[in-house]
Amino acid sequence: MEEKKTAPRNRTLKIEENEREELKRKLITKDELEQNFGQGGQSSLSYILNKTINAELLSVLPLLPDSFADLIIIDPPYNLTKNFNGSTFNARSDESYDEYLSTWFPLVCKKLKSNGSLYICGDWKCTSSLQRAVEKELTVMNRITWQREKGRGAKSNWKNSMEDIWFAVKDKDDYYFDVEAVKFKRKVIAPYKVDGQPKDWQQTEEGNYRITYPSNFWDDISVPFWSMPENTEHPTQKPEKLYAKLILASSKPGDVIFDPFLGSGTASVTAKKLDRNYVGIEMNEEYCLFAEKRLMLAQSDRLIQGYSNGVFWERNSGR
Repeated sequence: MEEKKTAPRNRTLKIEENEREELKRKLITKDELEQNFGQGGQSSLSYILNKTINAELLSVLPLLPDSFADLIIIDPPYNLTKNFNGSTFNARSDESYDEYLSTWFPLVCKKLKSNGSLYICGDWKCTSSLQRAVEKELTVMNRITWQREKGRGAKSNWKNSMEDIWFAVKDKDDYYFDVEAVKFKRKVIAPYKVDGQPKDWQQTEEGNYRITYPSNFWDDISVPFWSMPENTEHPTQKPEKLYAKLILASSKPGDVIFDPFLGSGTASVTAKKLDRNYVGIEMNEEYCLFAEKRLMLAQSDRLIQGYSNGVFWERNSGR
């Protein structure tokens, strides 16, 4: 990537030249996967577990074992023209985008366990296509909408500051969901008491708070920005706090999280910080190196901004 001048307080992650070879050695390539074929024609789970696979998705999906993932998180290219470090995804008609999804989404679903869950991200323009693709393979349980705020203003349209995440499962009668793990801690503006005692809220030294159940509208998350150490040069990077909610709700410690469009590594990094296993596929080597550096840093820094002591805090909280 081109070297950019940054402000002194900019904490955006950088890959130093003397780190590249070491980080690159941690990656798995398509050739290495083919060499690791098992008797069934697929690589063993132990070989790909907690690894970043640097390859084009369709070229390696058949090489991965079926039904290995407890949770799949997908952040695919939206139906927008976007440059991903030299590789451009071009906007297309809805019909053409539907066809694009059909080339890989059913194959990804084969990697999900029978009691597994899947989340797939999109914006207003492609969300209907995502819904159609998901409903052909899985049972849709909900649609989460999250407010990301960051984005360019528009003079002749509403500013686009919302995105969707479709939540689906293979078996609606057998899937894991832990609502207690994703409770939200919100400040109480108008404390209500009964017989002098707090009603459904807690009085603490830090202030008055209520622990609430999460809804399918999330307004407590900021996209990564320059002052956050998780930030990279990836143009559509998802925040760790966002993925932490998905991982905590729909997986257990030790489960396997699979991201077929890993980008700069948020799914794998967040999984590692939350004591889950991970497998990620990303075709761009530079983004793979970002993922590996973040994974290396996560060995000593398990902080997820906005999540601590088992609860999620309000937007931009440093807790």
